[in-house]
Amino acid sequence: MDKIKKRFTLLNAVVEAMIKQPETIKYPFAAMELPEGFRGAIVFDPDKCSGCGLCVRDCPAEALHINKKSREEYTLLHYPARCAYCGQCEDSCRHGAISHSNKLVGATTHKDDWVLVFKDSKASQE
Repeated sequence: MDKIKKRFTLLNAVVEAMIKQPETIKYPFAAMELPEGFRGAIVFDPDKCSGCGLCVRDCPAEALHINKKSREEYTLLHYPARCAYCGQCEDSCRHGAISHSNKLVGATTHKDDWVLVFKDSKASQE
């Protein structure tokens, strides 16, 4: 009797697995639905940045760095590989210069993508 019960339990599990929707998605062949509030790639508006450095100070992953020569001369750098995409930089920015997009950020082997120059005040003055 016990063997029959086990077989019916197994048969029931097989039938359920055949009927049930798959748990995984067919990414990258099918479009992926991102959840509401998803924080993807960082979007930076250099015109709103004052160079105060609050985003750099508050970043727990140390993914932002500012090279400051003076109040007007600075370079803001972003290291995507370090970034946890937690949103702290966006919350810390009083001027609204930093926000998140819905764009996925993948791993890269291109050296140019390891450091992103968000703002170079010297280049913007020329």
